[in-house]
Amino acid sequence: MKSHRSSLKPLEGANRSLRRRLNWKGELALATAPTVVILAVFALVEVLTRQRLLFASLAASAFLIYLDPQHGTNTMRTLVISQMMAAGIGFITFITYMLLGSGYVSGGTAMTSTIVLMILLDVMHPPAVATSLSFALKAGNENNLVLFGLAVGITALLVGLQRFALWFLVYLSPK
Repeated sequence: MKSHRSSLKPLEGANRSLRRRLNWKGELALATAPTVVILAVFALVEVLTRQRLLFASLAASAFLIYLDPQHGTNTMRTLVISQMMAAGIGFITFITYMLLGSGYVSGGTAMTSTIVLMILLDVMHPPAVATSLSFALKAGNENNLVLFGLAVGITALLVGLQRFALWFLVYLSPK
């Protein structure tokens, strides 16, 4: 008999249980909150700046929160520290881009610095690597950094909303 394959299944030997799948309505309900929040963030970005790509990694963050809201990479602490740290590093390394004219140097420096600091601070959140690269290549002004901070705050609220929604859906599901 073939084994059941699932992209949510932990690796063989991992000390982690399989994320329990909800029915399609439950999965849709969990996916709706991050989608609405990220679309609201994009609307805010559209009003205040034209730097849409700086915020693309937050869509990946929102999906990770939907996929596994109880995983350590998706906690509020991890999300906020890693994303803001990555934006700050990318913003600072943008100066390298302006001085040397090489996007590869600033982008590589930003990505490497972000990965090292995420490991050292134990705040592993993979979309933050894209954030550092985006800011290193495109930031340009400090208003984008402030706006990104606001967007991260809104996304952090998503973490709380997802945890509540997951609890509520489990609470309502038949035992």
